[in-house]
Amino acid sequence: MKSVTIIGGGNSAHVLIPLLSKTELQVNLLTSRPKEWLQTIALEYTLPSGELVDTYHGRIHKISNRPKDVIPNSDILILCMPVHSYREALHKIAPYIDREKKRYIGTVYGQAGFNWMVEEIIQKFSIENITIFAFGLIPWISRTKIYGKSGIVYGAKPVNIAAVSPFDDFPQLDNVLFDKIVHQWFHQGAFRQANNFISLTLSLDNQIIHTSRLYGLFLESGGVWNKKENIPYFYRDFSLKSAQILQALDDDYSLIRNKIKTLFSEKKFTYMLDYLLLDNTTNLRSNKTILETFQNSKTLGAIQTPVVEENGKWVIDKKHRFFRDDIYYGLCIAKWIAQKLDLKVPHMDEVLIWAQDFLNDRIIENEKLVISEEMKKNPFKYGVPEVYGFSKVDQIID
Repeated sequence: MKSVTIIGGGNSAHVLIPLLSKTELQVNLLTSRPKEWLQTIALEYTLPSGELVDTYHGRIHKISNRPKDVIPNSDILILCMPVHSYREALHKIAPYIDREKKRYIGTVYGQAGFNWMVEEIIQKFSIENITIFAFGLIPWISRTKIYGKSGIVYGAKPVNIAAVSPFDDFPQLDNVLFDKIVHQWFHQGAFRQANNFISLTLSLDNQIIHTSRLYGLFLESGGVWNKKENIPYFYRDFSLKSAQILQALDDDYSLIRNKIKTLFSEKKFTYMLDYLLLDNTTNLRSNKTILETFQNSKTLGAIQTPVVEENGKWVIDKKHRFFRDDIYYGLCIAKWIAQKLDLKVPHMDEVLIWAQDFLNDRIIENEKLVISEEMKKNPFKYGVPEVYGFSKVDQIID
């Protein structure tokens, strides 16, 4: 492995580029905004207190918005973008992936069945010799300081999880890539291997954090504020109501997780965890309640609620990625699995009913998903297993 291409310009791209540049890998960037990127990117390693520990600089070998410029000679491809953009991005780069050599395709956040997405292009474009990898959670606490120029990293999660297929390729990737983007720099965060990708898909983080918070804000205020200064912070002001919704959603997910563990008892699901256990495991915490996970966070406090101004008021942004990622590529996937397993998930249904009304969409009726026609019109909108041709749960248990 000699070269890596970062696809997308999210927060993680601003971390990966400087860190990978310090390795023997040549780093390229595929972005829709190439003119906004400098050739050299700075990454400030900052403590939560604000103290600057170090600054890393990394050089991008080639920056382009054309896949043909950076994809063919890349050994490793890493997606750094919102979850709902993964599939479309994979379809755009697939024709340019070298068929002669082994290639590694992964993402920094493995929500929504990332293996299904890559297997989809492998079949459609007749690509062979691909290793798929995905991280259970984003390994660092980071943000973009100046887009295309600099990022800030507050450190790494103490424990990281990754799924890899073929399973036996994990040690090689861990040595060449995983260790070099986390443990080498922060002296913690060594990766543990998940037994399967479904464990990442059904472990809980953004899918229920974002949706429960948005629904909670709507119930508390209608999702409308007269003054910008009255808008609660997304995490710092996380309310008891939002925490109760999150717990209820997690309980519905637990029904799914437990049923899968029972039906497929011969398989291991070591890292298929509920929200609180996942948070405590990856952060080495001992929080007793969901509210504590947000109230005790030293790095999430400044994140604001996604809003737009309409008619002199501030309203929840219906076009924000929290909806596209965590409804269409989050709750809808879990709901699809629940239907196939004949499980009632009333709290999930409640949030989906609210979301479809709020977004003026058609997602669920009579406790059933009704998205087949929409999937035909907009094939990349949903991430439910059905879009990949799956009709049974046993087909998605890798």
